[in-house]
Amino acid sequence: MPYAAGGGTDIMARIIATQLSNTWGVSVVVENKPGASGIPGNDIVAKAAPDGYTVLVGITAMIQTVALYPKLPYDPMKDFAPVSQLALSADFLMVPKDSAANSLQDFIAMAKASPGKYNYGTYGNGTSSHMHGELLKMAAGLDLTAVPYKGAAPEINDLLGGQLTAAFVDVTSATPHLKSDKIKILAITGTQRHPAVPDVKTFGELGLAGFEANGWFSVFLPGGTPKPIVDKLSGEIQKIVRSPELNSRLMGMGLKPVGGTPEELAGVMTRDLPRWSKIVRDAKITLE
Repeated sequence: MPYAAGGGTDIMARIIATQLSNTWGVSVVVENKPGASGIPGNDIVAKAAPDGYTVLVGITAMIQTVALYPKLPYDPMKDFAPVSQLALSADFLMVPKDSAANSLQDFIAMAKASPGKYNYGTYGNGTSSHMHGELLKMAAGLDLTAVPYKGAAPEINDLLGGQLTAAFVDVTSATPHLKSDKIKILAITGTQRHPAVPDVKTFGELGLAGFEANGWFSVFLPGGTPKPIVDKLSGEIQKIVRSPELNSRLMGMGLKPVGGTPEELAGVMTRDLPRWSKIVRDAKITLE
């Protein structure tokens, strides 16, 4: 678990560990190894024996960091065996309730009319929210200042308090505020609308391309793990994702449960890595 205990990814890992332990009658221990965009934790699995006993719950950052760091200690496309995608995430573009913008078009017009005046919050430098903000600037020709936070909680607090003009907020962090009268939601990333706010259109529907890639949570084994082992774990993970405990927990977090095959996860990574890398290169995003 390459992130701290208590977060959404950790919750998923612990539910999976408990259910694997119950089903297979073995001890499954969750080891939290947080830090540096998940790289140290990922690296432990990349270099572990490919015997099926060391498992990683990873997120989209695995393929985003390829363009953000000059050198990674592993190749995410070669040193991991994809097992199953657990769930999909997305980001909302949100503004305070008293914003003059009632739509994405309004926001773009407002920002264009006053270059450099407005800002947008992110839940971290180099995260999906940062990339989405820079992509919006490029796609719509806007001059906005990025304001990075150490997580979504302080970002949302400042948005609710009116200290931010706008913010890209992940669906899990935004879920408690979706019906709030203190914010307005202008758009969502990805290719599908959110079931809790079905009237909020995707960026693609609103005429802006490039926002199609979703955030994801997925399970991996070390690269070179024999296919029968990968397939056995994948089949069990798919059952766990469909189980009432994890399925309802994921939806309660605002996520879309998936539970796909190894081949489907590999396809997502192959498709989305160049998408994220292009945003990082074109926007000249750095972690400084």
